[in-house]
Amino acid sequence: MLIKRNPNGIDLPFSSEITPQDVYEGRRQFLARVAAGAVVGSGLWEMANRQAFAQGAALAKLPATRNAAFSTGETQTSFADATHYNNFYEFGTDKSDPAENAHTLRTRPWTVQVEGEVRKPMTIDIDRLTKLAPLEERIYRLRCVEGWSMVIPWVGYSLSNLIKQVEPTGNAKYVEFVTLADRKQMPGVGSRVLEWPYVEGLRMDEAMHPLALLTVGMYGQVLPNQNGAPVRIVVPWKYGFKSAKSIVKIRFVRDQPKTAWNGIAPNEYGFYSNVNPNVDHPRWSQASERRIGEGGLFTPKRKTLLFNGYNEVASLYTGMDLKKFY
Repeated sequence: MLIKRNPNGIDLPFSSEITPQDVYEGRRQFLARVAAGAVVGSGLWEMANRQAFAQGAALAKLPATRNAAFSTGETQTSFADATHYNNFYEFGTDKSDPAENAHTLRTRPWTVQVEGEVRKPMTIDIDRLTKLAPLEERIYRLRCVEGWSMVIPWVGYSLSNLIKQVEPTGNAKYVEFVTLADRKQMPGVGSRVLEWPYVEGLRMDEAMHPLALLTVGMYGQVLPNQNGAPVRIVVPWKYGFKSAKSIVKIRFVRDQPKTAWNGIAPNEYGFYSNVNPNVDHPRWSQASERRIGEGGLFTPKRKTLLFNGYNEVASLYTGMDLKKFY
């Protein structure tokens, strides 16, 4: 696994990796200068597009009602931190790579194919998918396997809404999520870090839990490319890599799917990957974490919570040995 770290050995961003909010707000003025002829030619236009993307896209707003029952009251991570410190290996292995490189991702047109052990398979356009159920804003904690966490206001609806639409058969025991793998749009797909496309999966009862969020936005607007546009899932009681980004296919299957990280390093990344302070990664402890943007490198670590604090999912694992089924 190739993960770049800062010189202090802590997976936190350098100050130079965080773009100030005023830089984001300058994008329209920059594009206006481009349109007026300040930047011309196809090569320079591509440079302008890259710069404008890096400065922060003016993203479409998404109307959503806050669901207080599924929202933490903790301080939210800033938009700049949440969009400039990402794991998205299709665009590079460094935390800053997705924000730099994901301008190449084309999110329209976009369809998601739903197939497998269902009575009503469908191919659904992203705009129809967005309107399949009322959009909610839910403020979820996100805990990543490397030991960092964020608090993000996501926009979407329970994945169960889509699942009910396609009517899974009794043979559907797992849900598999297949993500886009296009070398023309995603420079990291040419690497050997993982087998492509990136695949993730949930057991059926996990996918049906109301906390599992089919996600189309964050911070009141559509998902930025580097955060998994145009559609991803967010499973807040599991480590972040379980929340598949840029999904193009959802398959209902009988057998446990072979997922990306579990397939390449099963001793390090279990299929379930529930946040658990009592089960360490082979190379580091999972007992504590650092909240991105919370005071810098010298902020005391927080204690990691079982299931990331979402104890309402505990009944899904009654009788299971969580050290064996990690």
